[in-house]
Amino acid sequence: MEHYAAAQQVYAAALIFARLGAIVMLIPGLGEGYVPPRIRLSFAFVMALMLFPVLSAGAPPMPADVGGLGGSIIKEVLIGLMLGAILRLFMTALATAGELVSIQTTLSFAQTANPSEAQPSTSLGTFLGLMGLLLIMTTDLHHLFLGAIVRSYAIFPFSKAAPVNDAGQLAIQTVARSFALGLQLAAPVIVFSLVFSIATGLVGRVMPQFQVFFVATPLQLLLGLSVFALSLGAIGLVWVDRYRDLLAAFGA
Repeated sequence: MEHYAAAQQVYAAALIFARLGAIVMLIPGLGEGYVPPRIRLSFAFVMALMLFPVLSAGAPPMPADVGGLGGSIIKEVLIGLMLGAILRLFMTALATAGELVSIQTTLSFAQTANPSEAQPSTSLGTFLGLMGLLLIMTTDLHHLFLGAIVRSYAIFPFSKAAPVNDAGQLAIQTVARSFALGLQLAAPVIVFSLVFSIATGLVGRVMPQFQVFFVATPLQLLLGLSVFALSLGAIGLVWVDRYRDLLAAFGA
């Protein structure tokens, strides 16, 4: 290797590739299960080659022992997994909104294969997840992903230890924010379902002989999906804005 690159250069490139590979494995879009692993690996390798001239100057000296070398690689992988997991966790806001809407419209039993997750989810949750990926690509949020990756080397430089405690707190805050956002996104359908349930309850009390369940279930499904369709544009706009705010916290 000394004929093509010095040992220090190979070590710096390995550190960059370790973090980039871990991030690319989890970020929305490239990190989906249906993307071939070779594509993700090739993208991370090309990104490492592109960023090597910019970031190699900040790499620490190559350790003299194998233990120090392995520890440095593991630290970069942990930082990459942390950043990728945070970006992935925020996608649960759409999944939460889809689950809540499905419950309110009596469609929670309709399960479909979700290409973004390893297990089936409700049809509306799968739809919102795919819509989120589409919004990421059409609104150029994936460009901010790349900016956040580059900026991560200024926030978490090679010389500092992996912020495990801070990463745990950030993950908890991200999950809490995503669930709260999912409830807010599904709020129009939840409010409609509450009002509709109260109205059908009053009708059942006034007219005991009336088949409330037989009439109310199709109306709840039809009107609930109508409210969901009318609020779909606002759901996408609010979610994209919140995602952009999350990326801004990483300096993207």
